[in-house]
Amino acid sequence: MAETLNDIVLHAEKIDKIYPGTKALDQVSFDIRRGKVNVLIGENGAGKSTLMRIIAGIEKPSSGKLYLEGREVSFNSTVDARKEGIAIIHQELCLFPNLTVFQNLFMSAEHTKHGVLQDNEHRELAKKVLARLEYPIDPDTKVGDLRVGQQQMIEIARNLLIPNLKILIMDEPTSSLSEQEVDVLFHIMRELTASGISIVYISHRLEELMRIGDYLTIFRDGRLVAQDETKNVDLAWIVRNMIGKGKNYPKRKTQVDWSSREKVLEVKDLCLPKPGGGYLLDHVSFYLRKGEVLGLYGLLGAGRTEVFECIMGLRPLHTGTIIKGGKVLKIGELYEMIDQGFALLPEDRQRDGLVQPMNIEQNIALTNIGHYTNKLGLISDKAEDAAVDEMIKDVTIKVADKKLPILSLSGGNQQKCVFAKGALTKPDIMLLDEPSRGIDIGAKTEMFQLIYQYAERGVSLIVVSSELEEITAIADRVIVLSSGVKTAEFTGADITQQNLVEASYKGHRKN
Repeated sequence: MAETLNDIVLHAEKIDKIYPGTKALDQVSFDIRRGKVNVLIGENGAGKSTLMRIIAGIEKPSSGKLYLEGREVSFNSTVDARKEGIAIIHQELCLFPNLTVFQNLFMSAEHTKHGVLQDNEHRELAKKVLARLEYPIDPDTKVGDLRVGQQQMIEIARNLLIPNLKILIMDEPTSSLSEQEVDVLFHIMRELTASGISIVYISHRLEELMRIGDYLTIFRDGRLVAQDETKNVDLAWIVRNMIGKGKNYPKRKTQVDWSSREKVLEVKDLCLPKPGGGYLLDHVSFYLRKGEVLGLYGLLGAGRTEVFECIMGLRPLHTGTIIKGGKVLKIGELYEMIDQGFALLPEDRQRDGLVQPMNIEQNIALTNIGHYTNKLGLISDKAEDAAVDEMIKDVTIKVADKKLPILSLSGGNQQKCVFAKGALTKPDIMLLDEPSRGIDIGAKTEMFQLIYQYAERGVSLIVVSSELEEITAIADRVIVLSSGVKTAEFTGADITQQNLVEASYKGHRKN
């Protein structure tokens, strides 16, 4: 039966969203169906969360229009969107841990009488909505004293209190919930849809999507590529549409008998607790061989970056054993891990990889500056110049003058500077977190060749990438994480996009 205007509560028409250096959404037209669970699927960076932020008033589109119940709307903030009955539950909790449950529930929606807060009314309404969620928590409990799963339910309850709720966007709402809590949530979702409320549901747990979804929409590279009723699709359909046509990235040509290579790094039972309970990393174990490019793949929240942060001393609460060169490491400060032969290329080069007021030379030399400094604290310009010149040539950074500001370079050359800064310390192991993010296809190819070049020299590299085409091209072996758990490991011909997608969507939850 053909859909009518009454079946569509919100229509997004040809939405574009452009950030510096990237187009996050490309002419996306999308319908939210009334009284249905509208599921969104896609790799990290596919554009699904960006579109939801636009619909929820967090961001504005670069171009395109939104129509709510046939009427054109434009939101300058989440306040505007909530007035129209649109709410969003973020994966990252937006609660005040120092305030009580009822204070969080009614934050920015307080009931007053003659300018006085009606806290007794707040408490009673809090009890009712929590009872509906089968969560009888004392409304006077401090949110900071609750475990993460309980806090997630408070976040959900807060949005159920919106009086004119039409659309509820849920971004990974079950990431911290037990099976029993998920069952309750799904029951509430069905109650909401039965009353005409529309739900947009984003999750990386495929079994949940197939169980709760009415319609599935797949995003890839900022575009809407496929959609259908859940009853008409299967895993093969999802994988086929997520993968699409691959890009032609260069592959490493060297053939190696890896079983004969020494293990330079072993990670055993790596755990990283979540505040309030659960794990960001749950007993993750793996090894790395000399000269190997090990891929680390997983979707948002899988724990990939956290692995690097634990190794580099940025997560002191982690447990487990890390062995390098046969010796158990004592994980210390970041500079101590650099001294022990590690180099980290962070995911966000602008925030964590570069010092923007400094010039190109200063950025490259920064991590290794102690080697060019005498006992009086004076830097030897000659030694620094020679070392930086060598790295610029080795990493092929296109620069007319190394004294120019770092931001005068293209994104690809800035990324090479971050790589050079790490390589200048002569590491045995390089940890590269999204090394090709935000750079064009030509720069990506150069970055991959750089990775191969250093691997051939005997440097061992672990590479995190959100792009299936990249990780299958550059890695000698791939480990897949899902919700902080290692779900699969692939080598050789088994490193396929289909295998990686299936492993990354494996659900994992402990009651």
